[in-house]
Amino acid sequence: MYFQMISKIQKNYDKTISLLAENEIAFCSCVSKQNQDMITKIFQKKKFSAKEGEVCEISFLENENLCTTIFIGLGKKEDLTKNILRESLYSALEKETGHFLISSEDPDLIDLDIFAEIAEHINYDFDKYKSKKKDKFLYLDFYNPNQLKFPQESQILSEISSIVRNLINEPAAYMTPDRLSIEAQICSEKYGFEIEILDEHKADSLGMKAFLAVGRAAFDRPKVIVMRYLGNPHSKEKTALIGKGVCYDTGGLSLKPTSSMLNMKDDMSGAATVIGIMSAVAQNKIKHNVIGVIAACENAIGPNAYRPGDVIGSLNGKTIEVTNTDAEGRLTLADALTYSIRIEKATELIDIATLTGAMYMALGSEACGVITNTPSLYEKLVKASENWREEFWQMPLFKNQKKSLKSSIADIKNSGPRQAGASFAAKFLEEFVEEKPWLHLDVAGTCFSEEGDSYYKKGATGQLLRSVYTYLKDKEL
Repeated sequence: MYFQMISKIQKNYDKTISLLAENEIAFCSCVSKQNQDMITKIFQKKKFSAKEGEVCEISFLENENLCTTIFIGLGKKEDLTKNILRESLYSALEKETGHFLISSEDPDLIDLDIFAEIAEHINYDFDKYKSKKKDKFLYLDFYNPNQLKFPQESQILSEISSIVRNLINEPAAYMTPDRLSIEAQICSEKYGFEIEILDEHKADSLGMKAFLAVGRAAFDRPKVIVMRYLGNPHSKEKTALIGKGVCYDTGGLSLKPTSSMLNMKDDMSGAATVIGIMSAVAQNKIKHNVIGVIAACENAIGPNAYRPGDVIGSLNGKTIEVTNTDAEGRLTLADALTYSIRIEKATELIDIATLTGAMYMALGSEACGVITNTPSLYEKLVKASENWREEFWQMPLFKNQKKSLKSSIADIKNSGPRQAGASFAAKFLEEFVEEKPWLHLDVAGTCFSEEGDSYYKKGATGQLLRSVYTYLKDKEL
């Protein structure tokens, strides 16, 4: 554990961290008057007033001990948010290692949830395949004489976030549909939800023809992962989380260029996120019924690959003309949505998917695109995300778009025009939600950071875990 709370200071720390509001600089009583005067003069010389983003590191002798303190400015107190605190701490500490003591003379600047999150986030490093492993870490202690309650929920979310990131960062040669199902089983045993794995024969007997068409050319065979948590068994309300589980996407016979395939291991980010949310919901014993459904497969090429021009069936009963084999995620999700409704009796649907490059082009990596048939769900999701540095933006869905998905030989085509591609993909999915309240979350731009930014490191981000978890938690109120 990288974050802990202590009631007694019993050792010398490598550094201490002092959080300050702008122009409200205060010192710990353990710092002598002489040193307080010296530090104040250094602040004046460096023009440090604790504005947002300002950092000043000072070393001084206190009772013959060399103390090094990182003073972190958080800006005006009335403007302080969790996101400002989160990014200020990360920016100041991301390259630090050792044992640090964190404190503030102002209780309004203390946020234990953020401390727990930051400690885990800074230390995360996917180095499984590197010869030289990370061997130096940052440990944060918070001096807690007031007996504040340990942020257990945030600690659990941080731990599970690292699991989600590991699942996404694994190369596709390892994270196959079978391996993904094993990882889901490990989480079910650790965190306490039920799980059932359906092989392709069971999926075929149910009629999941669209899903199986996508996976039929792959060496690693398809799996359907069904996770169940009944936190309120007396209620008929049940939210289904449907995660896109394409463990690798070549584009099929509509082959992607090499540059577009390099990170296609992340095409199962929706599935990894659903496994994480189910783990958090179960571990924290949320009083709501939640199921997770993942149709896991690989979109490969081979003599048995499905083709542009094919007509395939679906669990829903609709026939689909395949006009692009790289529009495969919506085919797997269509059957997973139907399974959630007809077999698991879901009353509300949330799908999480790296569905379209079009959404990435529209919003970049700043926000997850949301399309819904029930605007109130979007409003609740945005409210749930307020403290988590996870942004959402609602995109439109128009009735007339259905005309562009009309097929001359089947009930529907699996792709429409290039323009407004994210909306057309969602319009296809809408045909399979059977008028249930539905949120479609397209994480194509937010699940994976290509270069890293002011908070997320290069690689999987773990985004949506906290916001969707909070959305589900709020349902018990």
